[in-house]
Amino acid sequence: MSQKPDQTTDLNLASWVESANAERCDFPIQNLPYGIFRRAGSGDAFRVGVAIGEMILDMQAGLAAGAFAGLDAESRAALGQPLLNDVMALDVSQRRALRAALSEALREGASEAAVLEPCLVPQAEAEYAMPAHVGDFSDFYSSLYHATNVGAQFRPNNPILPNFRYIPVAYDARASAVAVSGAPLVRPSGQLKFDAAEPVFAPCRMLDYEAELGIFLAAPKEGVTRVSMEEVEDSVFGLCVLNDWTARDIQRWEYQPLGPFLSKSFRTTLSPWVVSLDALQPFRAPFTRPEGEPALLPHLNRADLRSRGQIDVKLEVTLQTAQMRAAGEAPTVLSTSTLKDAYWTIWQLVVHQTSNGCPILPGDLLGSGTLSGPTENSLACLLEKSRAGKAPFTLPNGEPRTFLEDGDLVTIRGYCADGERYIGLGSAEGLVQPAIEA
Repeated sequence: MSQKPDQTTDLNLASWVESANAERCDFPIQNLPYGIFRRAGSGDAFRVGVAIGEMILDMQAGLAAGAFAGLDAESRAALGQPLLNDVMALDVSQRRALRAALSEALREGASEAAVLEPCLVPQAEAEYAMPAHVGDFSDFYSSLYHATNVGAQFRPNNPILPNFRYIPVAYDARASAVAVSGAPLVRPSGQLKFDAAEPVFAPCRMLDYEAELGIFLAAPKEGVTRVSMEEVEDSVFGLCVLNDWTARDIQRWEYQPLGPFLSKSFRTTLSPWVVSLDALQPFRAPFTRPEGEPALLPHLNRADLRSRGQIDVKLEVTLQTAQMRAAGEAPTVLSTSTLKDAYWTIWQLVVHQTSNGCPILPGDLLGSGTLSGPTENSLACLLEKSRAGKAPFTLPNGEPRTFLEDGDLVTIRGYCADGERYIGLGSAEGLVQPAIEA
């Protein structure tokens, strides 16, 4: 069943946490994303936190101080865990009750302000862990623009394979390689095949990023194995930013006939914050496709899909080279794109994943696929931007680029903006480190 905005997204709400009321704040009271954190260098156990302004509300400390007494025992227990899986396992009514309790406790004039103020930790003093244990990770291919641009490099006369317009294409990705923002990104090595007769084992020369969204799943309704389009929104916990790092030269040699393997399994980076669907409701958008596209199969359609099936989440990619950092120069923006341009919605990805009876568990992760748009400034990976290395581009400081060099810092920032409304998803950041010598 589709969700609609509730009182927790009321634009007139303000918080007693002053930094949450700043213009263009990523984490106003209308957002309230979840993450796993601790004070940096403390050695304390990681715990559940909720971002509010420039602060983090330590939920374990809040519960110990006597706040949130109205929550049920299962919800309170879930908030005391070192991962979000148990929070994701709560049913949708419990998740909404938790969000409502957080909103009431953090809004201006709240009676719990005095109790919760000592439970705030500055984000600048925190370090983060993975939001959840990711049991399974599937990565999709949901942008027609990305698929067309990449397909044209290999099949100029037939860039889109027939199944793309009917199936949300995906592959089983490597859950063990998923890490939180800031985790080391070591240049991978693998088999490379260029013009020589035989491949060589060497460090990747064509390292790339892919700007995606991560979709964290909640528990489906009891007894449900095939999630329907009518029920799918209850099975999605929230969204985060995802960078699906890719070694293009390793990928080119290995991908046929079974698809990517070592070219993607070395690292996937997530933002530390997971934004709930309820926070994203004001940014719902129509689901559109170009004229003449095939009709959706019935199990991937529903009555309100065209009117509000998409979400306008934007992704901005910036690059700061080692030379730029040394000179004190700001990162440069490489692209800005949006989920609403995708050919497939996140709901269709989940439904397709479960359509054969595949079970899903709380904390399972789906990647949206590279979210490129129709313009040069919305190309969400370097494979597209540099035309597979054939079209080098120049950064503002004069450095040339085709693919990533050692010392490059890539940041993908997610946000939603609509008039006065603005919320952030945080960022997924990675610094390219040299390959390990053989």
